[in-house]
Amino acid sequence: MSFKTILNYSPNFKSKKRQKKEVRFIILHYTGMKSEKAAINRLTNIQSKVASHYLITRSGKIINLVPDLYIAWHAGISFWKNFNSLNKSSIGIEITNPGHHFGYKKFSKKQINALINLIKFLIKKYKINKKNIIGHSDIAPDRKKDPGEKFPWEYLAKKKISLWHNLDKKKLRKLRKKRCNKVMKRIFFKNIFNIGYSKKNKNNVKKDQYLVFLIKAFQRRFRQELIDGKIDQECLLISQNLMQNIP
Repeated sequence: MSFKTILNYSPNFKSKKRQKKEVRFIILHYTGMKSEKAAINRLTNIQSKVASHYLITRSGKIINLVPDLYIAWHAGISFWKNFNSLNKSSIGIEITNPGHHFGYKKFSKKQINALINLIKFLIKKYKINKKNIIGHSDIAPDRKKDPGEKFPWEYLAKKKISLWHNLDKKKLRKLRKKRCNKVMKRIFFKNIFNIGYSKKNKNNVKKDQYLVFLIKAFQRRFRQELIDGKIDQECLLISQNLMQNIP
């Protein structure tokens, strides 16, 4: 597998090197800024205290900002399964996109092709399980929306580098907006907690509001056509299917 990277190192990482075996996750982000230039400037500015390991430009170029075995500052307060502060156990990849605040748009084919090549390389190098390829909104649902509902998680799953359900879409669509009772809702939350979404909330968000953020994060990832923060039978069935198919 061959691809080129452009070196543009950022100072925003911990000076202590980690062991190769400590890299367990790949976290995907969008830049969420008006321009690509502004994003690069921020990720390489020491005052911002923010950086990922890689940035994929709109044209599909891969910029290496921080060497893999150093802890970059990209995830912030974050939880997944029994892990917290995922910076220490992950590689962060930023993808140029203005995001929800500046005119969120589809990711380009060149970006996604470059991303797939990079992820496959990292999976092989660090023996990362595809279930550990996750989005920023998965690990910080009360703070983040990226990479968002326009990110092609299903396509990545077809390339065997992401989780997705294997349900019939037409049958699934018929369950959309069909109400769930309390028992069904409890099963849904049990499923998504088993998948990896965290019960922990350290940003002083009320429990009910946090649960809505969790539902929206799940929908942005696995039911992208409707992000309403409500558990319906479509969401429930997807969560059950994912539980059965986690490797």
